[in-house]
Amino acid sequence: MSVVGVWRIPFAESLGPEIYQTISASSLENHFSRNTTSDPLKSIVMGIAFDYAPARPQHIDDILNGLDRYNPETTTVFQDYVTQQCEDRTYDCYANLALLKLYQFNPHLLRDETVTNILTKSLTVFPSPDFSLCLHLLPSYILNPTASTSSTNPTPGDAPLSEAVTKLNVLNNLLSAAKYREFWQTLDKDDLYADLIADVGGFEELMRVRIAVTVGQSCREVERGVLEGWLSLTGPPFEHFIREVCGWGTDETKGGKGGMVVIPINKENEAKGTVVKEEVKFDQFARVIRRAYEQPA
Repeated sequence: MSVVGVWRIPFAESLGPEIYQTISASSLENHFSRNTTSDPLKSIVMGIAFDYAPARPQHIDDILNGLDRYNPETTTVFQDYVTQQCEDRTYDCYANLALLKLYQFNPHLLRDETVTNILTKSLTVFPSPDFSLCLHLLPSYILNPTASTSSTNPTPGDAPLSEAVTKLNVLNNLLSAAKYREFWQTLDKDDLYADLIADVGGFEELMRVRIAVTVGQSCREVERGVLEGWLSLTGPPFEHFIREVCGWGTDETKGGKGGMVVIPINKENEAKGTVVKEEVKFDQFARVIRRAYEQPA
């Protein structure tokens, strides 16, 4: 039995050129110093302040905190920033929502590719509600194309924006339902998904990290075969991921073929008994008892 008692899941916003990196507990505490919790693992799961992005350029921060945030001329700046996020593997939900709000006010400036990139990036930080937040800022004709004759003009050969959004929403629903095996199967069976995630660097790696975070939050042991399906990995890549990236171990004496993957105890997956204690004074029942002895009128 080999169990490594170290948690090495990285936070999506801090991923640099190396998609996986080992982060110590002390560095996590420093990184999440602006968060309301001092627990580094909980910070990874819960995220940090909504409007905080460590990799946000200064000129983007100035726009978001000024009146230029609602200036249509800043649309191109935000669009370039979305492209930068996809290439650098960073993420800034606050800036992306600001761009979608500009699209609401100026629908003629909307770019299909930018919208799908924003939605795809928001999937990489599940189980946060970012995808839903972005989805609710899209025009109704995109979410429900049959209710309106309006439509965008997709590039020849590309699917309409409404179809792309619908397909991304399917992925989001599978993730929300913890159907991770079905998520990978759906992602692989349609060429449109390959086009949608092509611009987002390290998409599959980021999704595996997020799935591992949720698994580590809720489980202590998982059958190897089940976890392989959840991560869409087998063989040496799977071994490398669970040991080097996650810091998990295996126990081949348990479970079926391949044994069990053992996850170290943390504050989220530790079983704790809950004792509910209530203090009720007798005086609080005095009126009820008095009514019981009163004679009917």
